[in-house]
Amino acid sequence: MFKKVLVANRGEIAVRILRACEERGVETVAVYSDADRNALHVRYADEAYRIGPPPSAESYLRIDKIIDVAKKSGADAIHPGYGFLAENDDFAQAVIDAGIVFIGPSPEAMRLMGDKISARNTVIAAGVPVVPGTAAGLHDEEIQAEAAAIGFPVLIKASAGGGGKGMRVVRTPAELEPSLGAARREAKNAFGDDTVYLEKLIERPRHIEIQILGDKHGNVIHLGERECSIQRRHQKLIEEAPSVAVNADLRARMGEVAVKAAKAVGYYSAGTMEFLLDQSGNFYFLEMNTRLQVEHPVTELVTGVDIVKEMMSIADGRRLRWKQEEIKHKGWAIECRITAEDPINNFMPSGGVITTLQEPTGPSVRVESGIYEGFEVSLFYDPMIAKLIVWGENRAEALLRMRRALNEYRIGGIKTSIPFHQQIMNSTQFMWGTFDTNFLQDRFSVSLIERPEMELSAAIAAALVAHGKGQQATVLSPAAAQTGSAWKRGAGWKR
Repeated sequence: MFKKVLVANRGEIAVRILRACEERGVETVAVYSDADRNALHVRYADEAYRIGPPPSAESYLRIDKIIDVAKKSGADAIHPGYGFLAENDDFAQAVIDAGIVFIGPSPEAMRLMGDKISARNTVIAAGVPVVPGTAAGLHDEEIQAEAAAIGFPVLIKASAGGGGKGMRVVRTPAELEPSLGAARREAKNAFGDDTVYLEKLIERPRHIEIQILGDKHGNVIHLGERECSIQRRHQKLIEEAPSVAVNADLRARMGEVAVKAAKAVGYYSAGTMEFLLDQSGNFYFLEMNTRLQVEHPVTELVTGVDIVKEMMSIADGRRLRWKQEEIKHKGWAIECRITAEDPINNFMPSGGVITTLQEPTGPSVRVESGIYEGFEVSLFYDPMIAKLIVWGENRAEALLRMRRALNEYRIGGIKTSIPFHQQIMNSTQFMWGTFDTNFLQDRFSVSLIERPEMELSAAIAAALVAHGKGQQATVLSPAAAQTGSAWKRGAGWKR
């Protein structure tokens, strides 16, 4: 195993990786910008080095500075975490060229699967189902002709994009031309590339992803699915493992396809195949994330596999410790992303000093955080400051445990997404599991939340226990939500 690992990231994910290294007896190196001089990951690491001023382009995105620190500190491996340079094949190649091990996939696999068009063509050749769409690089006139053949509604997507940038839904031919212009401009500004393509819009799908692990000896397995449909502007906010929409047969078929796609590019390390699942149970390849995912803890909790440690072992050249048939799933896990945003005010970023911090504890509650009392939350970076993850023997217990943990969570000095998550956990449709990627947009409204009364808690508890046992939970019917005294309107359920 490596003697010293540099973590090329910040915040909660940097702390997560540093902890994994410590458990392996590996020395650690942190890097930081001026805004993060007193950050938790800086305090946690064995060594820490400044790499520049607060803007990411001058610090966390500077390949040369990070590699210089690695050489100076004697680090023999670099873990990129997620975000920043995690899916940058130039960074991975530069690390390798410097004689340092990159804890992640090969630059070739990152390059191939990082571009949505090449990824699409690769998986098509491997027999993986994809959403009907066009090739990239077409002129607007060609795209308009293809759109008519595909049939509206369609989705414009940036070839080099992610996070909803350069993406537009087009429902009529008249909307196509202006939407193309807007998508190209946004893609150019965000990625320096205005290449776009079209896909048929799958109405009200679920977003399901499959976690895979591959080693450098050609072995690839999957760890099951995660439900990632609770999204705002294409950004995931809540994740679960497993998914209420996936049964054993569908899980096996999606997993088989994910493994096949990974093998087609000689993939090793941790990665995720993302799919859209339509209302008829058909699934389509969406994209591959060639890195560790924010939501990896839910998979760890239901499988017992430490994905970060496995990434380190794979990078060290070791074979996978498991065969596919040895991966067993137990219980249910849910993750809430805690962000420094005001959900009542359209999720506006909220910076400032943390004046109070009380993190939830108790059975099967896990908090991954990058903050502490007195820490100043900067507006320079992604607003996610922590992740709250719980495990239960079934979905009912996991939901009740998450409600309890959220009620215990206290972060003072800034606005956070905790009230939003409380409302989601009190939403009848979320408890039913009858949501899709349009749920927040079409059927949920954020409002000032009151602390749940005992009567409401008792109703939820009874309904969830019934749900967990596969019984009819009549208390959760829409009629009961509108007329029953146990349910208060405005607590996250929108008629």
